[in-house]
Amino acid sequence: MPADGASDSSAPADALPGRVIIGSSWAGNVAFLVTAVPATLGVTALEDAAIAVALALFFASLVVWVWALLVAIARTAQGDDVAVTTLFLIEGRVPGRARWLLYGALAVCLGITVGTAVADPFSVLVPMFPLGLIGLWGARHGTFPPRRTAAPR
Repeated sequence: MPADGASDSSAPADALPGRVIIGSSWAGNVAFLVTAVPATLGVTALEDAAIAVALALFFASLVVWVWALLVAIARTAQGDDVAVTTLFLIEGRVPGRARWLLYGALAVCLGITVGTAVADPFSVLVPMFPLGLIGLWGARHGTFPPRRTAAPR
């Protein structure tokens, strides 16, 4: 789907925009889950891996956040009225399935974080990854009203 929200007639009717972004969010959760939970349960062989995955997802989130903000700035320059709140709350015409999958991935990540934070303090950094991907999805596929121009004084 184009960034302006117009439908693309060549795309299948059930195509979900931003599938790679949504899939990345869930893939991050899987990597987080398979390393952090066993490490929390006492599998010492995965403690270093759990820390490495948590830090990798956090550093990846920094890249994703910058990417999302750069795309939002570009859309603002092209005339869209993009605000940080509308970017990360993905307001407007958004497929319900995309919203559920993105926020579901964030909720699952927060659940894993709560369950593992005592044993792996680095896990508290991981929710920045799905949150950044929500912003990236919003920047790439969200719909925004046209930017209002200021009236001359």
